[in-house]
Amino acid sequence: MKKIAYLLAFIFIASAFTTTTIYPIDGYEYTGIKRLKRLERIKNGEIKDNTVIPPGAMKSMMDIQLNLLTNVEDSVGYFLKPNEKFQKEINGLFGSLSKNYSISVLDITNLDSIRYAEKNPLAGYQPGSVGKIAVLVALFEQLANIYPDSYEDRVALLKGKHVKSGVWGLTDTHTVPIYDVEKNVLVKRQVIASDVFSLFEWADHMMSVSNNGAASIVWREALLMAAFGDKYPALTEEEALNYFKTTPKKELTDLGNDVVNLPLRKLGITSDEWRLGSFFTGGANTYVGDKGGSTGTTRGLMKFLVQMEQGKVVDTKSSLEMKRLMYMTDRRIRYAQSPSLKEAAVYFKSGSLYKCDRSKGEACGKYMGNVTNYMNSVAIVEHTDNTCYMVVLMSNVLRKNSASDHMALASSIDKIIRK
Repeated sequence: MKKIAYLLAFIFIASAFTTTTIYPIDGYEYTGIKRLKRLERIKNGEIKDNTVIPPGAMKSMMDIQLNLLTNVEDSVGYFLKPNEKFQKEINGLFGSLSKNYSISVLDITNLDSIRYAEKNPLAGYQPGSVGKIAVLVALFEQLANIYPDSYEDRVALLKGKHVKSGVWGLTDTHTVPIYDVEKNVLVKRQVIASDVFSLFEWADHMMSVSNNGAASIVWREALLMAAFGDKYPALTEEEALNYFKTTPKKELTDLGNDVVNLPLRKLGITSDEWRLGSFFTGGANTYVGDKGGSTGTTRGLMKFLVQMEQGKVVDTKSSLEMKRLMYMTDRRIRYAQSPSLKEAAVYFKSGSLYKCDRSKGEACGKYMGNVTNYMNSVAIVEHTDNTCYMVVLMSNVLRKNSASDHMALASSIDKIIRK
């Protein structure tokens, strides 16, 4: 109990600071994520930086709260009942592109008058990087299995356990920020096999810059936690590598698949509503195969958001930690880039996947696939006037970068909810 009281005291003290990154800047001491130290120094004037941070990005750790704790007894079905008027307004946003989009929107501004609307909510889309949220859930599920009675110990493991990339982190073009606290030097580059970061830092790289290598590494560690249980904290790199080399690939594939998917089933999210079937990098396939394919629906992701806000994803503290890791600040893209959201706090994950067939002679390029062209956005929006809502938007519009359309829809949805 003394340890818990100390942690709570620290968090309350930390709330005096502000944030300029994906995880609240006052969380550096709490998380050990080194790049937060640099941002803290920028805030304090020790380092000059010209980065413009939107006002909505300035929340501190204690500013971030779960919005549905008073509705924790309500089932997901209670929230997902379409409001006729609200539904008609949301339907009017899509026009001729209606069949290419799916959306679920839940307005929880007034908990006595919740409004929900959805369109094509069970249409399946390749989730892309939105699927990394499932990896985050897997991580916190396994942490709870190792330390069921101590959230402090879970945080200590996230902060203190450092693991090496190996082949799992290779081939992703997304860079990660690497900050040397002593030398005060920041480098942004792709992950290499020799990189070593804490579990907290790998999770942050996975969520903040959507690094695929980091996602595969976090998934790998969740798999190892499931395999070794309470022996995982002391597990060495050599022991982990030996496990992967000596365990049949099918066994690893089955366990890896269960680790990310079974926690979703516990939340009442069906396999057709949301599942992951493959790791995010080719290096992972050295040891683990693909199974079942990946898909996502707006209803499946909305079920997750509702239960996270209720504190039901693993437990209340884990739900809050996951929400903090979704706090979008440093560089807002696609849906989150809407000028209407500049003043708002946005908890966000975006994902895309496209496929080209140039044999047809059609225009095709990055985010402009002519076979498939998925773009997905998951967002919780909190305005300073207490307007609060959740959106899951998925699209498959061929031969067009839908980022600007997602941004325009964000503005339109915000206008409908706030009018």
